Amino acid sequence: MDADHQNCCLRQLRALFPHFGRALIAFSMANGVYHTKYGITINLTFEDLGHPDHPGLLEEITRPVGERDRDLLQCLTDYQGGDCQCALADKTPWMFVRRQRRAGRVVWVAAHLPLTHAATPEQSDKHKATKERVARSAFRHGLDVQVEARSSDGRIVTDVLVSGVGGRVGWEAQYSPISARRVRRRSGRARENGIAPLWVTGDASSEIIDRAPWTRVDDVPWQRIVSPLTMIVRGGVRHLQIWKCTASSERSCPETGSHCGKFHSGWFLPALCFPQERATALDELVVTSADGEHVAVRVRNTQDPRRASYLWALAKDVQRWRDLTDHGEGEPEDLPTDDEPVTYTEEELDSSCRYGNQDRQYFSGPRPRRDMMSATGLHTFDTAPTAPRSTKPACRLTYLEHASGAAVPAVAGRFAVRRSRRVRTSAQPNAPRTHSFVSASMMTCTFAENR
Repeated sequence: MDADHQNCCLRQLRALFPHFGRALIAFSMANGVYHTKYGITINLTFEDLGHPDHPGLLEEITRPVGERDRDLLQCLTDYQGGDCQCALADKTPWMFVRRQRRAGRVVWVAAHLPLTHAATPEQSDKHKATKERVARSAFRHGLDVQVEARSSDGRIVTDVLVSGVGGRVGWEAQYSPISARRVRRRSGRARENGIAPLWVTGDASSEIIDRAPWTRVDDVPWQRIVSPLTMIVRGGVRHLQIWKCTASSERSCPETGSHCGKFHSGWFLPALCFPQERATALDELVVTSADGEHVAVRVRNTQDPRRASYLWALAKDVQRWRDLTDHGEGEPEDLPTDDEPVTYTEEELDSSCRYGNQDRQYFSGPRPRRDMMSATGLHTFDTAPTAPRSTKPACRLTYLEHASGAAVPAVAGRFAVRRSRRVRTSAQPNAPRTHSFVSASMMTCTFAENR
């Protein structure tokens, strides 16, 4: 097959399988790498990497590049003095090791480090737009806001730090790929500094999901993110549901598939609740998470103790759930990681580097969806759960009171807003008693109104 025919086939594959587009690898990954510090050749297809006398070697070579010497791992072809084409494609002879899915299995592969690490222009624009929206919403509702907030020890820089009566929430906008290990490390450092991490993404397969408190919105252009239109939270916010499992129940039994006569509880997405709950908007979560109305909770999987789910829920639901299950969440480190196990094929070491060789193109398997629609944290009770404890409500402003009663400062520029006449406060005689959300779409941009 000549090069033109092959390129034509690749274009047809991209058209037929668009979801494989970003998974196309334009070069063959190496199954080996040279360790410049120890002077050894590493075979990534063996569990001991071919060196049983070096315990902890895998942890060392898979550390983030920023935490080790950049020239620790070297391309085998370059080390042996061969012709490596990486330098001609803005790459370096230095390598990093990462996971990759091949034929349904996860394996270790070595890839060349770029000269610089940078997000794509589109990812950078979405990142900046999300930070601007979060900061704008918090500022509008009278919360303390810091953008690019650096901790006192200088170890972390938070995209947007929002402080309220419920504590400090560190918003992290993540539209570019990130490793699960880095998510856990950054979230742990945030907790050490008294900050509740809250990651936001538009990717249902992002590694941030269930690795730390998270939320997912629609993957839309940056212009839509900074607009005053409402952005609905699609994942990461759930509601507690408790029901008796009978033949007339709206849900089938999570244990038998029919009905068992017992009581069940679980966390569900708003659209899957009975009756259906109102969806949470991103601007609302900015305020309620800082005020303590929404809190982060980690739910253990009763079927698989290796797995756990992070979610945001109403504080009253979380308290009710804790009373029912009668167990704490524990520290995040208490549970093993839920990364898929690596398969070791024990292949012969291939020292050739085919970077830029179009004859060895292949498709990597797509990343699995991590944001699941099914319920999580299911529990079964033989008897009816006891009624919730009556507690005196905390004296704090609701989101509605924030939106309508707080003074809205005049902000120069295209994002200046004023309160719409459609906003109704609890002080008005005909105001509804239920909690209602004033979305950003109810706010009118002054630049559009005054023209």
